[in-house]
Amino acid sequence: MHERLGSAAGLRPVVLGEGRRFALWELASLAEGALGEQVEPDALTPSAERELRARSGAAGREAPDCGRYRRRYWILGASGSPVGTIAVDNWPKWAGQLGLSSLYLRPSARGRGFGGAALDTVYRVTLAEGLRGFRLDAHWTWQRAVHYYLRRGLWVVLWKHDLGFARTPQLPRYEVRGESDRLVFLVEEERSGFTPLLVARRERQWLRLRETEASRRMEASDAGSWVHGYARSTFALQLAVRGWPLVRSSESWAQAWRWSDIGEPEGLAYKIELFEAAARDDGWRVDTAYRPVPVEDLADGS
Repeated sequence: MHERLGSAAGLRPVVLGEGRRFALWELASLAEGALGEQVEPDALTPSAERELRARSGAAGREAPDCGRYRRRYWILGASGSPVGTIAVDNWPKWAGQLGLSSLYLRPSARGRGFGGAALDTVYRVTLAEGLRGFRLDAHWTWQRAVHYYLRRGLWVVLWKHDLGFARTPQLPRYEVRGESDRLVFLVEEERSGFTPLLVARRERQWLRLRETEASRRMEASDAGSWVHGYARSTFALQLAVRGWPLVRSSESWAQAWRWSDIGEPEGLAYKIELFEAAARDDGWRVDTAYRPVPVEDLADGS
């Protein structure tokens, strides 16, 4: 797999002597995600590095990656020079999926398709090697990254510790359509095109979620059970980043802990509160569109 990636267009393995430079690019990614600050990684002085590590909670992580668990790659621009980073695990997990990390593009290289091309390359290589695509994690409060992965059509398959995104052949393309107080989650089927599975409406502070007949049909089939399960979690995150409510009633909120790993939208609402509290404790910037249901509304039996 790494032989394929090492010879792929747009990628170059990190070689001996480049580990510290790669670590500085990772620090730039952390500074932007955690603190909302964009820095030029190749211009970081030792004092600026120490200051950023202290403020972002990365102090003590200066040791270069040994490569035992993953291989690191530069994402190359049109001129052949590095414009970003990505790291790929050395073995699969999560039911045959490959773990990715350290995806970052310097600001001047964004919007030109380099990151998407790197993800597409890794995906093609995983399939060529008989694997089931890839998975990567993102912090909820790193909203730029979260929005990017959703725009790329990645599915939400976990929110236990962070948000887990996946691209796998078992999960088809999807779209979210609608406006104002109505949104629809659709998946692409081979014969019928895009088919609606879930319909969401806003009713004051509450979410109203309706499942279509096509969704119930998928739940009953072996091939569609993955799609049915992850459609709800993926749609929930799509709603959250738009500032939609995730709680359907005070009764469903009381059971939110049952879906604290993955599942119903209340589970994501429950975890968002924990994610944001942890981020604030770490001194991270928290600026998201989602707003929890007021406590007084949750307690009134609505």
